[in-house]
Amino acid sequence: MTDSASPGGLSYESAGVNYDQLDAFKRACQQAAGQTVSALAAHGLLEPAGIRGESAYLLDAGDHYLAHVEEGLGTKNLIADDMLRLTGRSFYANVGIDTVATIVNDLITVGAVPISVAMHAAVGDAAWFEDPRRSVELAKGFAAACLEAGAVWGGGETPTLRGIVNPSTIVLAGSAIGRIKPKSLRVGGDVRDGDAIVFLASSGVQTNGLTLCRKLADGLADGYLTPLSDGRTYGEALLDPSVIYVKFVSALQRAGVPIHYAVHVTGHGWRKLMRLVEPFVYRIRVVREPQPVFRFIQRHGPVDEREAYATFNMGVGFAVYVDPGDVPAALELAKANGYDAWVAGEVCKQGDRKAVEIEPLNVSFEADSLKVR
Repeated sequence: MTDSASPGGLSYESAGVNYDQLDAFKRACQQAAGQTVSALAAHGLLEPAGIRGESAYLLDAGDHYLAHVEEGLGTKNLIADDMLRLTGRSFYANVGIDTVATIVNDLITVGAVPISVAMHAAVGDAAWFEDPRRSVELAKGFAAACLEAGAVWGGGETPTLRGIVNPSTIVLAGSAIGRIKPKSLRVGGDVRDGDAIVFLASSGVQTNGLTLCRKLADGLADGYLTPLSDGRTYGEALLDPSVIYVKFVSALQRAGVPIHYAVHVTGHGWRKLMRLVEPFVYRIRVVREPQPVFRFIQRHGPVDEREAYATFNMGVGFAVYVDPGDVPAALELAKANGYDAWVAGEVCKQGDRKAVEIEPLNVSFEADSLKVR
C-alpha cells in the first residue's frame, strides 16, 4: 500500500497544508540552528546529542536538564469565532486550554515537567480584545490549563500586526520551559524490541487538522451546525478542549516506571509514532472506534482511512513505550489520574525497516512518509 491519499477525497494537502514543504523548512532550520550551539559554552551549558528534531529542546545544565518548547494553536480559534457568531456561545476558554495543551504536551515528551508558560497573542486590530466573550474567556482558559499542567503563567506578548494578521482574528501560540531532575528521568532513546505501546485517549480532534475540518464545513449545508451521530453539532465537537497529559507522565516518573519514548500525537497523525531516529516497526494491533467527529469527517469529506490516520489523532492524543512488565502499573496510574489508556501494540526490530503498521486497518506508513528531521 502506498503512502499517498486516495484520489478524489479530501486531504490535508488539498485543504492547504503541505507537510512536505513545512518539514523541508523545519529540517533547514535544524541545520542552521546547529551552527549556533557554540554559544552555549559561555553559559556553562551543553546540547545533548540527538535532541534536534524531538518535540522539545534540551539543555544539559549539569545535574539536571532544562527544556524549552514553542508551539502554535493553528486555526482552531477561527471555528470558535464562527460558533460565537452562529450561536452566541463563547468557546474561548476551551481555546485557551488548547493553546497551553499543545505546548506542554510537547514538553513532556522528553520527560520535562513544565515550570513556566508564556502566551503569544497577535492580532490585526487591538479592538479584538474589547469583546470579553473572547478575551476574558481566553485568559481564564489559559490560566486554568497552566494550573492543570502544574505551571505558572509567566507572561507573554500581545502584538498588533496590522497588515499581517486579519483585523477580526487572533493568532495564538506560546512557549514553555521545564526541567528534568534527576537527569535519569529524561525520556527518549531507550526503545527496545518488544516494548509495549500504550495509548492515551484524546478528547477528539484537539489541535491538529483544523484547516481540513474548516474546509469540510464550507461544503456542508448547515456548516458547523450540522449534527453528528451523538446529537452534538460539528462545531461543538471540534471545539472540545484538548487533554493535558502532564499528570500521567509525572505519575510514571514518581512511581519509577521508565518511559522509553513518548509521542504527542498531533501533526502527521499516527505517523508521529515513528519519530525516533532509530529504525523500529511500530505494530498497532488494537484500534478503538474514535469519537463520532472523526467518522463524520471521513464520511462527509470524504477522507479515506489512510488520510485520516496520517492527519488526525483518531482518538489517540499521547503514546508511551514501556517495558511489557511495566504495563499494569502504567495503566493503573493512567486510570488513577483520570486518563483512558490501553495497550495498542508493540515495538518490533526488523533490521533497518522503520514503519508504523496499523494491522486491523491494513494501513502502513513507511519511514519516508515522516520527514520531520
